[in-house]
Amino acid sequence: MIVKLQNFDQLIDNICQTHNVLQENAKRVINQNLTIRNWLVGYYIVEYEQNGEDRAKYGKQLIDVMSKSIRAKGLRGFSPMALRTCRTFYKTYPQIQQTVSVEFKDGENNLMIQQTAPVELDESLNLPPELLLSKLSYSHFIELIRVDDPLERLFYEVEAIKNNWSIRELERAIGTSLFFRTGMSVNKEAVIAKIKNLKPENNIDVIRNPFILEFLGLEEKSQYSESDLEQAILTHLQQFLMELGFCFEARQRRITFDNEHYRIDLVFYHRILKCHVLIDLKIGKFTHADAGQMTLYLNYYESEETAEGDNPPIGIILCADKSDPLVKYTTAGKDNQLFVSKYLLELPDKKVLENFIRKEIDG
Repeated sequence: MIVKLQNFDQLIDNICQTHNVLQENAKRVINQNLTIRNWLVGYYIVEYEQNGEDRAKYGKQLIDVMSKSIRAKGLRGFSPMALRTCRTFYKTYPQIQQTVSVEFKDGENNLMIQQTAPVELDESLNLPPELLLSKLSYSHFIELIRVDDPLERLFYEVEAIKNNWSIRELERAIGTSLFFRTGMSVNKEAVIAKIKNLKPENNIDVIRNPFILEFLGLEEKSQYSESDLEQAILTHLQQFLMELGFCFEARQRRITFDNEHYRIDLVFYHRILKCHVLIDLKIGKFTHADAGQMTLYLNYYESEETAEGDNPPIGIILCADKSDPLVKYTTAGKDNQLFVSKYLLELPDKKVLENFIRKEIDG
C-alpha cells in the first residue's frame, strides 16, 4: 500500500520508522541464522559421533581435528571450544529440530537433516522453538545451556523473552541465582525488575558482536576497543619485533569463553624457540590482574593452539610503570613461561622493551 504523505514531519517520521523496523528485522534474521547454523553444527557432530563409519579413527581427538580441518578451509569461529559449545547447544535444545526441519525441508535449503530418535522430554518444560529462535540470540543460548536444571532454564527463558533482557542482563540474572531468590521472595516482580537496570543493547553492539562478525565473514576492528595511543604503540612494536626476527601471527587476537571476549594485543611465533610469544600492552601501571590475564592467555594457547613439537608459549607484559615487588610476587611460579631464562638469549632484553614503551608514550 502506498502512503500519501501530507507534510514534511510525516515524511521524516515514516522514513525513520521504516528504517528502525527493517533494521530490527535484519538483526533478528542474522541472529536466527547464526543460531540455526550452530545448532546444525552440533547436530552434525553428535550424528557423526553416533553413526560415523570412521569415528573410531579420531576418537577423543575428533573435535580438535574438526577444528583444524574447518579452519584450514578459511572459516572463522570454529575453535575446539566453539565446536564443543555447539554440541552442547544441540543436546540441550533438541526441540529446535522441529523448526530447522521445516526451514530446510526441501529445495536448495536441504541440508541433510534426518529425523532422529524422539527425545523423551516433558513438553511443559519447553517453550515453542520458533519463539526461542525469534526472541533469543545465540549469545543468549550460550548463557542458558550453562543451566543444567530444565525448570530453572525455563524460568530464565521466559523472563528473558518477557522482559527483553540483553545478554548481560541474562548473565547477571543467572549469576545472581535469580531463580532461587525469586522463589523465596514474596514480591517476586520487584526482585525480577531489579535486573533491568543495565545499559540497553543497541544495534551497533549487535553488529560488533564477534559471533556475528565471524558468521558474516567480516573483519573485527581492533579500534572498537583500543585507544589511538595503544594502536600507535602496537603498530610500532609490531614492526620493531618483526625486524628482530619474530614471525607476526595476529593483532588483537580474540579468544572467547562463553560470552566473555579477551584480546591478546600481539601474537608472534619464534622459529628458533619454536613457540608462540604473546604480548600484552598496558598503558598504565602494572597490576596483579595483568599477570592473571596473561596466565589465562598462556594456558589457552598451550591447550588450544600449540602444535606437536612446539614449546610452551611465552608471555610478555609491557607496561609504562611497575612495582618491582608486585611483579616479583605476581609472577612467582610462572618462570616456566614468563621470561624463561633459557629463552633470554633469543628474546629482546626486558630493559630494551621497557625503554621502547616509555619512548613511545613520551612521544
